Amino acid sequence: MTERELEILSILKQNPLISQQDIAEKLDISRSAVAGHIMNLTHKGVIKGKGYIFSDNKYAVVIGGSNMDILGRPAGDFRLCDSNVGHVTCSPGGVGRNIAENLARLGTDTRLISAVAKDAYGGLIIDQCQKAGVDMRSCLKFDDGATSTYLSVLNADSNMHVAINDMAILEKLNSATLQKEEEMLRRASLIVIDTNLSENALEYLFSNFSGIPIFVDTVSCAKALKIKPYLSSIHTLKPNLHEALMLAGMEIEGSEQLPILANWFHQQGVKRLFISLGEEGAFYSDGKEQKLMPAKPTLVTNVNGAGDAFVAALAHSWIRDWSIEPTTEFAMAAASIALSHLDTINPNMSEISVNRTIKGVAC
Repeated sequence: MTERELEILSILKQNPLISQQDIAEKLDISRSAVAGHIMNLTHKGVIKGKGYIFSDNKYAVVIGGSNMDILGRPAGDFRLCDSNVGHVTCSPGGVGRNIAENLARLGTDTRLISAVAKDAYGGLIIDQCQKAGVDMRSCLKFDDGATSTYLSVLNADSNMHVAINDMAILEKLNSATLQKEEEMLRRASLIVIDTNLSENALEYLFSNFSGIPIFVDTVSCAKALKIKPYLSSIHTLKPNLHEALMLAGMEIEGSEQLPILANWFHQQGVKRLFISLGEEGAFYSDGKEQKLMPAKPTLVTNVNGAGDAFVAALAHSWIRDWSIEPTTEFAMAAASIALSHLDTINPNMSEISVNRTIKGVAC
């Protein structure tokens, strides 16, 4: 779907009976333009009939962090203990939020459960998500505290040099607040979580929703350890190699031993494993199929957000009922699109653009 179609779809989900004229006024476009976009959405099978009844009631729920990303990138070689000339950008981020926006842009009905403060950053995050088509009605908004902030500095090679996060508000997302969304969670086709969640929230989710496919983004080595007691309840796990090795408590000597690592996770109960290997590609396994899929050459502008796009594509592929190999190919292409843009979320992300990337066509 196009960005304008996503905007219109978001408005329709919030108010299925809204008039085309009201939509036009909200978006500052003509009513005839709105009619054209709605016709396209109808032809694509996204909506059908009057009252904008949605043709597919499958949806994904993403639960995790939302924050404002402040990114610094030096113009030349990075110099420690000095002021570096470069560029600074500010955009909505957070692992859970990033996954949700990418997933919505890919065309999946997506609801986000996160926590923000009623401050400027919180308002920007909610506005950006809604424009991308994310259902934000379950996002918690607090009068006290501050919206999470993630400050990162890249080196001259566009790799992360250092980062600082202030995510204290996410502690307010706990079992008590999640219980209020229990009915919506039980109807979900899948649940995606990140390990920024508290121990309390993780225990509640894995204890009560193990019958629903749960996808997990491990986030970091330190935070990944929080999900070790719940591996038997995880449907799809996406760590990088360091995170996978730490969780398994083992070392491997080369990529030929990745099946051994994967089989350990399957023995713990993980149904599908996708290990991101950076420039080498990704290794996937579901206990039956196992393969190292090489990465295609990509112009890297910003490494932040590639893993989030990968996880979003895994969830989108599950909703579409794709098998594991095309799922991995799709996820790697989505990560490539994310890598090619300075912002954490590439505004060009869509199922169409990912398929074009798979075919080697420039987006």
